[in-house]
Amino acid sequence: MFKFMSKKGITLSLSAVLMMGSLVGCGAKTETKPAASATPAASTAASAKPTDAPKTELSGTVTASGSSALLPLVKQAATEFMEKNPKVTINVTAGGSGTGIKNVADGTSDIGNSDVEPAAEYKDKGLVDHQVAIAPFAFIVNKDVKVDNVTKAQAADIYMGKITNWKEVGGNDAKIVLVHRPDSSGSRTLVKQIILDGKEFTKDGITQENSGAMKTAVVGQSSSIGYVDTPYIDDTVKALKIDGVAFSEENIKSGTYKLFGVEHMYTKGEAKDPAKAFIAYISSKEFQGKQVRDLKFLPADLLKK
Repeated sequence: MFKFMSKKGITLSLSAVLMMGSLVGCGAKTETKPAASATPAASTAASAKPTDAPKTELSGTVTASGSSALLPLVKQAATEFMEKNPKVTINVTAGGSGTGIKNVADGTSDIGNSDVEPAAEYKDKGLVDHQVAIAPFAFIVNKDVKVDNVTKAQAADIYMGKITNWKEVGGNDAKIVLVHRPDSSGSRTLVKQIILDGKEFTKDGITQENSGAMKTAVVGQSSSIGYVDTPYIDDTVKALKIDGVAFSEENIKSGTYKLFGVEHMYTKGEAKDPAKAFIAYISSKEFQGKQVRDLKFLPADLLKK
């Protein structure tokens, strides 16, 4: 009875079978697709955090000018910072504290390095002060000078031209040769403020543009005297005590040694990267804790402790 089927019946049967197979296949695909995509989505959501965003690599150029007293510290910091940030270039020059402050106020330098605070003419220029170190200063003499100590009053009289021979302060009979820094020098300003009590220097003597040249002149000139911050002092010169007190961290902290400067890095307005990051590096515990002292400076917060 069922042995023979018409062509139409066969066709309908085959179509039904094919449709069922197609529905089964589609059903499997529909069930497995969400399951396959759910795991990566969940994993991404779990691992994604705001702190995972990649940091922008620092790049650009920083120009810093001014204090030759601060120059050794800034140059060393620049070298280390550029090693850590190879796309940053830091150009450091001297020229004196006054030059550094003028340059940053004029916008020709990103950072103005100075041993002193800006003059009154710069008070409204929007300069922001970043204190990065303390620099002890000392009077240095040629090694043929037979004097180890001067009083503050004697040092003032020497640089005002009232004392002109070493024998007047217990030394040998020899004319004192004065070595000065230019008016733009922060070192000169510190000596004027702290030792000369604001009085004027004599015009006698020779003038050197930076601290390194000052030391070289004292080394090469018999009976000479000059002044530098202590990173420039080595065994080619002799540093004088003042009122019987030698420069040291302990004596500065106790207040018995007064010839020192707070070292500043000024920016016009708040610093922006990469200058901001560079100043932050110099101010970091890492740099302040070791390199500052290794370079014969003292940490910026020494007198705040």
